[in-house]
Amino acid sequence: MSRNSKLISENLREEIAKELGVYDQVKKDGGSWANVPSKTCGNIVTKAIEIANRSVEK
Repeated sequence: MSRNSKLISENLREEIAKELGVYDQVKKDGGSWANVPSKTCGNIVTKAIEIANRSVEK
């Protein structure tokens, strides 16, 4: 796990991964994100930022 892994909560990361259809792969790999493509990880971060922006706007 990277040193910045705490920036996004594990629950939020899992929720977004489910939306993007990659959570089953992570679960199958024992919770390892090593086989998730970097583009998908970037999409997870983008989605998390969108969620954070919406919560700030409220």
